[in-house]
Parts: sequence; structure tokens; C-alpha cells
Amino acid sequence: MSIQIVAHILIKALMAMPAPDFSLCLFLIPEHVQMEEQFKVLIVLSHYLETARFSQFWDEAAKNRHISEAVPGFEQAIQSYAIHVLSLTYQKVPRPILVEAINIEGLALDKFLEYHAANSGWVIEKGGQSQVIVLPRNEFNHPELKKNTADILPFEHVTRIFPVLG
Repeated sequence: MSIQIVAHILIKALMAMPAPDFSLCLFLIPEHVQMEEQFKVLIVLSHYLETARFSQFWDEAAKNRHISEAVPGFEQAIQSYAIHVLSLTYQKVPRPILVEAINIEGLALDKFLEYHAANSGWVIEKGGQSQVIVLPRNEFNHPELKKNTADILPFEHVTRIFPVLG
């Protein structure tokens, strides 16, 4: 077994988040192999992503540049996952939270925001001292109250119970 090839596979699986590819691949690797340092780092990175601790993820990824440079598109894939998580959680994202999640700042962030405003339906609002990014509505960040007609009891059924209770 080539450790480098297995590490590349795990990196690619990490890029496929939120799909469970990373966990599934990890189950196929013997435990003694998982104890190697590069696999420990990947496991920690996976944990940070799964728990939406993006700041810690980017800090750890910066310490282990060889991981993000091993596979082209790594940072973009993780940024897409972070945006996916934010869109499930927020209707309006403060700019500092977005910066922390996608690890882009300055002019690059401005271009990133312009691109998503034009292509993804984002709206950028000035809110006090910082910007707020309004994300498109979806079923998770804008839940609607839905009546389930199967749970409604007719009043006649309820009135039949009263004599039994009395």
C-alpha cells in the first residue's frame, strides 16, 4: 500500500464534503496506518469541517501546506463546502463570519462577493460598520410552518373521548 496514494485519496474525499466519502475511506484503512502523522492531520481537518470550525481548519491547513497543495482545487472545494454550511444556517451572514469560513480577505474577497452577487443571488447590504451578505432562501435557512393534515383530529373524535374521561 502506498501511503502517498492513500493520503491523496483521503484529501480528495475531504474535498467531497458534505458527502461521507472521507469517513467511508477511513474505514477501509487499517488502524495502524491511520496512526501515521499525515493521516492524523487529515482526521483532525475532517473533524473541523464536520463541526463547522472553519477558523481552526484554515489554521491547521496553513500549518500543513503540503496537504492543500497536493491536490489542485482543494481550497476552492473547502470554500464551497463552507458556503454550503453557511447557506443552511444563515439568512444573513456578517462579513467577518464569511471571511473566517472561506479564508479570503481584501480585494480577493471583494471579487468573490461580486461573483456570487452576480451568479448566486447574493445581496450585499451595508449594515452599520460592516457588510452583511444576504443569502438566497432555502428550506433550511428560511423554514416555513407546514400543517400536516394527517395529524388533525376531527372534533367529533375528541368529543367521544370526554365521556370516557369524566
